[in-house]
Amino acid sequence: MFPEMHHARQTFPRPRLENIQAAVREELGKLQLQRKLRKGARVAITGGSRGINNIVAIVRTTVEYLKAQGFQPVLVAAMGSHGGGTAEGQREVLTSLGFTPESIQAPILTGAETVEVGRTASGLVAYINKHVANLDGIVVINRVKIHTALVGELHSGLTKSCVVGLGGPSGAEQFHSLGIKELPACLRDIGNILIAKTPIIGGLGIVENGYEDTARIVAVEPSRFLEEDMKLLRLANELMPSLPAEKLDVLVVEEMGKNYSGTGMDTNVIGRFRIQGEPEPEKPAIRRIVVLDLSEGSHGNANGVGLADIVTDKLAGKIDLHNTYLNIMTTGFCLRGFLPLHFPSEQQAIQMAIKSLGLMDPRKLRLMIVPNTLHLDNLYVSEALLPELKGRSNIEVARQPIAMQFDRDKNMLNRLLTRAAGHATS
Repeated sequence: MFPEMHHARQTFPRPRLENIQAAVREELGKLQLQRKLRKGARVAITGGSRGINNIVAIVRTTVEYLKAQGFQPVLVAAMGSHGGGTAEGQREVLTSLGFTPESIQAPILTGAETVEVGRTASGLVAYINKHVANLDGIVVINRVKIHTALVGELHSGLTKSCVVGLGGPSGAEQFHSLGIKELPACLRDIGNILIAKTPIIGGLGIVENGYEDTARIVAVEPSRFLEEDMKLLRLANELMPSLPAEKLDVLVVEEMGKNYSGTGMDTNVIGRFRIQGEPEPEKPAIRRIVVLDLSEGSHGNANGVGLADIVTDKLAGKIDLHNTYLNIMTTGFCLRGFLPLHFPSEQQAIQMAIKSLGLMDPRKLRLMIVPNTLHLDNLYVSEALLPELKGRSNIEVARQPIAMQFDRDKNMLNRLLTRAAGHATS
């Protein structure tokens, strides 16, 4: 029933910074913070809920730089409704990402309470975390990348970290209550209010390559957040990994989770939005998506599980309904929280996906296996995909086929996840 598979390795553009700490210090110097703040000023550094590579080193170096300038830095949770929308939950998320007072050499402030600092012409509220409203300055740090529910030129970046991250559950709920076509205007309008009325003194925009290496770190003045977010997004898109084929019968994702994407699986990689009333992307076109497990780093949050067609009982059993439903209800994208068909074993889950397509000659089945939707450099492809991949300069396919093997519990033996484990825990 299963086709023979071939191990494949994709290569992507790999610009990278060799000295992260030196880059952070150089960029922060461009902000001339000593001209904006008095000695002894208390300065917030934002800490989000995403597993950004080198983020602890970036924040720690920022702390060291601010101290050297005579300031008192603190890390403030900026993660919208993530962490269950509670101080304890936010601290748990930050700790899981490596943020502790000891690791960054600064206090950490968590809490979801916000204050209103203004309203847009359309009546949207500009919320800001209560902690930073009482501080002297804010340095926003975030990765710039394409978002899983945004269209246009503004996606995840410095502006979104202000509007949704520092906006807490209130800001996140308001943001996600809008249609996806309204979101860029929301980011722009509320972002401008926050920049004008809160002590934001600058930011560091981070761009990663397709291997999660830090490709660029850019200092940005508050007045240029919107402009630089759009500029850095174009670079991030150029470096973003993708599947090597646009049409698949079955895609097997070994693990989904919030540490890989805000929706567990990157909607831009799999070609599914699952937002009611919004059109689906034309490509990639995948007939069935099977997900085998939920990552430990997701802490039971299975937002995006509804993007799959079939999952395992193992995955279903790991779902924390409270955290998942809070995330789903905050975004308003209920379809993404629907539990797919689920089966006792990984072998059966994959078998049922194939069976649901009708009887197919295994030699014609377009099947691909990836560890997750973030790490796409190592994957398995079926025989039917080989002609399409032949001759591509950025992909190398092993000539020797391998058979899909399963253990006594019918879990897949020849997994890719261990090859990506170094990335997944970074």
